[in-house]
Amino acid sequence: MSVVALRNRLTQEDIRRLVKGETEEVRATAAQKICRRMDAANLTDAERDAAGGILSLIARDAAELVRRALAVTLKNSPNLPREVALKLALDVEAVALPVLENSPVLDDEDLLRVLEHAGSEKRCAVAGRDRVAPIVVHELLDSRDEKAVGIAAANDGAQFDDAAYQRAFADFCESPQVMDAFVARSQLPLDVTEKLISHISDTALQRLVKRHALPPQLAVEIAEGARERATLDLVDQAGLAHDPMHFVQQLRLNARLTPSLILRALLRGHVAFVEHAFAELAGVSHAKAWLLVHDAGPLGLRAVYDRTGMPSRIYPAVRAAFDVLHSMEVPHDEPGRARFRRALAERAITRFQGIPEEDLDYILSRFDEDVEPLAKAG
Repeated sequence: MSVVALRNRLTQEDIRRLVKGETEEVRATAAQKICRRMDAANLTDAERDAAGGILSLIARDAAELVRRALAVTLKNSPNLPREVALKLALDVEAVALPVLENSPVLDDEDLLRVLEHAGSEKRCAVAGRDRVAPIVVHELLDSRDEKAVGIAAANDGAQFDDAAYQRAFADFCESPQVMDAFVARSQLPLDVTEKLISHISDTALQRLVKRHALPPQLAVEIAEGARERATLDLVDQAGLAHDPMHFVQQLRLNARLTPSLILRALLRGHVAFVEHAFAELAGVSHAKAWLLVHDAGPLGLRAVYDRTGMPSRIYPAVRAAFDVLHSMEVPHDEPGRARFRRALAERAITRFQGIPEEDLDYILSRFDEDVEPLAKAG
């Protein structure tokens, strides 16, 4: 730096304690204070260079406590010099883990260098980072570290390419820790979802069918008891399906596209599925079904409904649900969708009291599932 400029920011006492503190606790406290001020200050380039020199000095302190003070204080800082971050990442675990887990200044090359000689705890720290590039994921797979690979499998930020998924199944298909962990991802390729079915535990399977769209035929097979230990709610799958038309066609081929399923899906807010179901049963295009279903007048919905062959006794419930739906805006966040589902069902039930009892019981039982996202939001 300008040494004078740095001292003006930090005070003489801070520097003295850092360099000459008699105990590691005194030096660690001074290091933490200096790191906080450096990170908060709007330093010039010259001051930043000088600050880097002081941080390097801290990173070379013989006391682990002092080096850990630096690592913990600047673990999230973009101002930590990369060379200092790498030195800390190569240090003992107590010093390295905060930086490995969080530091944005470490690049893929740095992480690969660390992983060359890392133990399991360091590998786990890398696996849980906000972003783990495919090349780093493959390095973790090379390690065959079950715990670290499981953390990466559950981490949306860990970028598994097709080859990485294939390697994970080849090397860890007998590991419940790894296979079950994939279910925690918010998105999974459909072929991966299908492969997971035969490798995961009962509990993980229940989570999988609730969180991820399954290939249509597989969803039907599970629902029909091809795997008795699983229970699959096709209403949930209707809402998750990436290709509603294909899903609807599979359901019809398997005699599962029932009026009850369609009504339940509608009362859960799965409108796209219902549109495709009406189109399939009525023998019209989805575009035409959409226009009729959402016709502002009273005749469009009735016209397409009559062509589906569904029983006339549940038409009033369908009409009531669409009337309510058209008066509401569908939110995008999960707590908002949970509130939307409850409000849609409650208002439709209030408007039309003749919903079949078994369908009404089903909808009311599903209200319990909306408690968790609402509780998290509250």
